[in-house]
Amino acid sequence: MEAQDAMDTIRNWLSEEKMEMRVQEDARAHLHLLTKYPSGQNGHVFAIILPKGRDLVAISSMTRVDAGQQDTMKEMMDEEKDQWKAWVHDCRTNLIHTGVDWVIHLGHDGKKKPGPLQAFNVSEPIWYDGLTKNEFMQAMRRLWLAKLSVIHEIKYTFGRGIGKNGPVDDWKQRANASSSTGGPSQEKPKKIEMDETMSFGSDFDPSEWL
Repeated sequence: MEAQDAMDTIRNWLSEEKMEMRVQEDARAHLHLLTKYPSGQNGHVFAIILPKGRDLVAISSMTRVDAGQQDTMKEMMDEEKDQWKAWVHDCRTNLIHTGVDWVIHLGHDGKKKPGPLQAFNVSEPIWYDGLTKNEFMQAMRRLWLAKLSVIHEIKYTFGRGIGKNGPVDDWKQRANASSSTGGPSQEKPKKIEMDETMSFGSDFDPSEWL
């Protein structure tokens, strides 16, 4: 399968499932579009990217943690440090058990990143030789369920929040680094967030996908 075949096929599948599509400009990719899964008002936004120079489709979705939930996490960090460390450990192991690629963004304290949890990303690649409609749709379903497992755990432990996105220190640091080197600053994520770097774990190099 060639990139053009994959692009046409994916668009057809999304149309068949009545899933809206929004194409993004991306010089690194043959195709970069956003869609919602499940389709409808309550769907989560997913980025679907066909990177140039790779024979794969990368699917990713980002979630930001509510500012009120972050404040409650900070209270746990101050009052129950061991309980906070155990919660973050469980969050990581639960994501590992989902079988998807993931990264969590923790708040900064100097050079350390003790928390709170500020955002998390789930992603999964599908190589062209394994690209079928079933695998494509099941990959989005796996990512969606992985997201829900973390979202429900956050709500259960830290409440529903205040309806306002909290800060993400990793993004601020990346934007500052880009500005200091004269590079273009990264566009602030939209209302429903996603990370377009397809990262896995805190030390994953996004250039490995691109």
